[in-house]
Amino acid sequence: MTDTAHDSTTIVVVEDDPNIADLLNLYLREAGYRVYLCPDGESGLAAVRDRSPRLVILDVGLPGAIDGLEVCRRLRAADTEVAVLMLTARDAEIDRVLGLEMGADDYVTKPFSPREIVARVKAILRRTGGPPPSAGPATIVIGGIDVDLGRREARVDGHPVALATREFDLLAHLANNQGLALTRRQLLDSVWGDGWIGDDRTVDVHVRQLRKKLGDGLPLDTVWGIGYRLG
Repeated sequence: MTDTAHDSTTIVVVEDDPNIADLLNLYLREAGYRVYLCPDGESGLAAVRDRSPRLVILDVGLPGAIDGLEVCRRLRAADTEVAVLMLTARDAEIDRVLGLEMGADDYVTKPFSPREIVARVKAILRRTGGPPPSAGPATIVIGGIDVDLGRREARVDGHPVALATREFDLLAHLANNQGLALTRRQLLDSVWGDGWIGDDRTVDVHVRQLRKKLGDGLPLDTVWGIGYRLG
């Protein structure tokens, strides 16, 4: 196997179980990615800083003072656009919600198939590799909010607001379909991808984050019994 990344894509894997880390390393390298393994949160943060990866695979239950949720929080606080795929050994809803609220782009529950991880990685990188498809303008103005599709940036009254990758994807899709009432399942299929197995509350979590970050200027309405409508 070579160390040449597919499309120069670098992935940092933060996982303390050496068996799982080695398995992910094997499958990801066979898929053409450059992989760096880290056994804890501190080394993971250092690798993100030094290696500038496109994606981080992050275990929730890391040893030491910095667990996976804290690593994700710090990545988002640093305004980094690195995509985050979280791994959790627990299937509790609170773990999924917390991870999504921290800005994770996707999550997988252990035990998992390494081929599923590779498929999820490819799907995330396809979504985050450039601006969402749009026949409309490069920037969509909604009230006091600018949705810049080319720069993948949201601005409130001219000031940039840091959004997680999936949060921006959701905002962009709503903006491209403003005025339409979209169901949660439509949003999941369009933003997360067809066949995504998460539950509908994933959309609710991301909508809550958008409202929190963008404030009252975001005309995002809940359409009861259906889903959401922007504008």
